[in-house]
Amino acid sequence: MKTHPRCAPCLLSRVQFEAELSTKDVTLQKKAIIAGIEVLRKYMVDGAPATHLSTKIHREAYKILGDIDPYFEKKKESNAYALKLLPFARDFVMEKDHFRRAVLVSIIGNSFDFGVLGFDADKATAKDMMKKQFHHGLDVDDSDKIRIMLENVVYLADNCGEIIFDTLLFEEIKKLGGKVTLVVRGAPILNDVTMTELIELGIDKKVDSVLTTGSNAIGVCLKEAPPELVDALKSASLIISKGMANYETMSEYDFKPIAYLLKTKCDSVAEALELSKNMNVARLEL
Repeated sequence: MKTHPRCAPCLLSRVQFEAELSTKDVTLQKKAIIAGIEVLRKYMVDGAPATHLSTKIHREAYKILGDIDPYFEKKKESNAYALKLLPFARDFVMEKDHFRRAVLVSIIGNSFDFGVLGFDADKATAKDMMKKQFHHGLDVDDSDKIRIMLENVVYLADNCGEIIFDTLLFEEIKKLGGKVTLVVRGAPILNDVTMTELIELGIDKKVDSVLTTGSNAIGVCLKEAPPELVDALKSASLIISKGMANYETMSEYDFKPIAYLLKTKCDSVAEALELSKNMNVARLEL
């Protein structure tokens, strides 16, 4: 996916947010934002992949802030909130149509930025929000086609919190005889899950193998990816790409078949998919 003019204010807003997470020094916050503006001025050009720009702007912000993981505490909160809701989500999946419902729950996890939005899993509103999403269902539903391609899955993970709900889908894939190679970020960026959180949560034991993207690039940057990841992508019976950032990068490559599981949380991603905003999407591309 290519950059769009509306990406600029979105990226700067995220830089401001992570600067405020990192420090109370307003002068340093301002420096991070100004650095972000300079990145936009230099690298926001027609035809540039969206994640190339977002990777540059966040790396520069982290450098200015002197902080390799501004979202450290938020990621812990996200996982704690999601763990509280996991039994509720599991009950929904186990009622019927297990695989399709596990796909939906995984996508619903993508729709919530736990902690970031002040989402409180202890309150009834949390379950109410999920119930509404359960009732809404999938707007794009290729789950039946996806279901028969699970022999050797490479699963590109997205955020903390969200990864908790992904475990229900891992379970269903394995019940159907599939193997899961889970791919997480190689180093901290935003609230994306890394090997550190994966091991802390014990999720590494729920899949067949774990790889990393090799760096803290947004999504998957093949230039920075280890050879074993590239090989895995080439040999997969199916790549499952979770979330918008992974879509933004993987849509630039030619790996197929690939299933995009995401919530269209922004207009630019929705337009690129020729869909509307706020849709639950399970799309298979062959």
